[in-house]
Amino acid sequence: MSHILANFVTMLAGVLSLLVLVRVVLSWTNAEGGGGFTAFVYQATEPLLGPIRRILPPMGGLDWSPFIAIIVLSFIARLFAGL
Repeated sequence: MSHILANFVTMLAGVLSLLVLVRVVLSWTNAEGGGGFTAFVYQATEPLLGPIRRILPPMGGLDWSPFIAIIVLSFIARLFAGL
């Protein structure tokens, strides 16, 4: 059972990391009002990125929350992969 949980958490972390990267690319292309896909990506990643943004102080207009989120997700995936 722990093997199934480890695979699930690892896959979930990978999907969330990919969604965070897609969100970064969408923010570069200024995809406001980009339709259902853009709304899905923003809604799926905001619960992860929002709390990180509240903790990090503003740093010259750069949003470091996606970078921190990917590091945390990678750490969690590696932690569960060792089970």
